[in-house]
This record gives sequence, C-alpha cells and structure tokens, in this order.
Amino acid sequence: MTETLTPACAATRAWVEHFVVAHNVCPFARRELVGETIRFVEVSASQWEPALVALIDECRRLDEAPAIETTLMVLRSGLEDFDDYLDFLAVAEALMAEQGYEGVYQLASFHPDYCFEVAEADDAANYTNRSPWPMLHLLREAGLELALAHYPDPEAIPERNIEYLRMHGSERLAAELAALRGQ
Repeated sequence: MTETLTPACAATRAWVEHFVVAHNVCPFARRELVGETIRFVEVSASQWEPALVALIDECRRLDEAPAIETTLMVLRSGLEDFDDYLDFLAVAEALMAEQGYEGVYQLASFHPDYCFEVAEADDAANYTNRSPWPMLHLLREAGLELALAHYPDPEAIPERNIEYLRMHGSERLAAELAALRGQ
C-alpha cells in the first residue's frame, strides 16, 4: 500500500520487515510485504466501541478491496495491559462472528507483553506474538489456506519459531523490539 503511514504504522511496517520477515517468524509475510498487499492502520482503543467499529469497517474494506491481502490494526492507547487486550480480543472475535466474518477473516493477535498461557513471561517463545504495540492482524482465510497448501509442513512452523527464538534469547529479542518501537 502506498498510503502515508503514521509513525506507529511505519514502526509496525519496520517490525514486519526487520523482525517478522528477518527472523522468518511468518514464512508468508515477505511475499505480502514485497507485493505491498499489507494495509497498516492505526486505531485508538481507549474506547472499545469505536475500535470495534473500526475493526468491522476494516473487514468491509477488505471485502471491497481484494488487492489488500491483510490488515495490521495498530491499537494505540487503551490496551497496554495484556489482560485488557485479551478481553478486547475476545469481544472482537465474537463481534466478527456475529457480523458474519467467521471463516472469512481470521484474527491473529500481537501485543508487546504477549505471553502464552503455558509460558513464563521471559520465555523467548512469546516473541512469536510480541509486537511494538497491541494489534490485530486481519487475515483472509482463503489466502491463508492457499499459502498453507503450498508450504511444506506448515504444522512445524510454531515449533521452529519457538526453537529459533529461544536460541536468540529474550534479552536480544526485547532489544530488537524496543529499537523498532523507537524506545
């Protein structure tokens, strides 16, 4: 997308390029980044209702613009606390289902303090879902299914990521993420 990016969206794009793609956390991200089919949008989440409206608006935008493969919604202000973010995510997923988007778009979740339920907070494996800011990643289910169908052993991606990120260590990954955020 050739839109002018807010500073948070520009940092998020840099995160995709210099973290997600560079570490191959998502083997499908490079193609979308190079093809400029990722939309970056910043939304205030200090009030949930307007942020949820923006999410459904973004689904509608994807409905109308097949050239956009995926959207990263950067949720600035309001969801800094990871538990609050998880509550918001649950409401967002329910709303998408209610609006008929279940099976059409999938939400992937990212947060600076992301922590898997079975992981320790300092486990480097958490960096598979850590990002400069809280965000929702809207993915087209059809595009995801197509990408997975042409990728050898997609089930091994999470385990490969965990092993790779643990090899790099939490301190190094935290420094990379902080640098991308501009801290």
